[in-house]
Amino acid sequence: MADCPIKVRIRRKPGCADLPLPAPASEHAAGLDLAAAVESPVTLAPGEIRLIPAGFYMALPVGWEAQIRPRSGLALKHGITCVNSPGTIDADYRGEVAVILGNLGPAAFTVTRGMRIAQMVIKPVHRVELEVVEDLDDTARGHGGFGHTGM
Repeated sequence: MADCPIKVRIRRKPGCADLPLPAPASEHAAGLDLAAAVESPVTLAPGEIRLIPAGFYMALPVGWEAQIRPRSGLALKHGITCVNSPGTIDADYRGEVAVILGNLGPAAFTVTRGMRIAQMVIKPVHRVELEVVEDLDDTARGHGGFGHTGM
């Protein structure tokens, strides 16, 4: 699958020709870096959440989704994350791509135009068919969850 790229149609938002299109930061990067399309700097106070536009629209093929994920460097150095990580963009969405950024760090963080704020990974979506049953098979884990195996 890695050597068979899919085509994703993309259109820049008017006024965003100065911004880079989504692109991988290295030869084998799984994600495409997304740039902030803010008109002016946006400062996120500690604990604040803001929607940051990415300056483009896209059309994913049916059977594919785009996942929006945090950039590890911003998360580690500043506590900046994507609050709904991974965020999902469905194949039928045609609005502007945007990132829900949150500041979990102790200091204010300023997002500037063109700053790489998140990454987008394109993944296949498998359709499921739910089957309603009276019982499920037993497993060794059973109902254990939410930390039942320890920290």
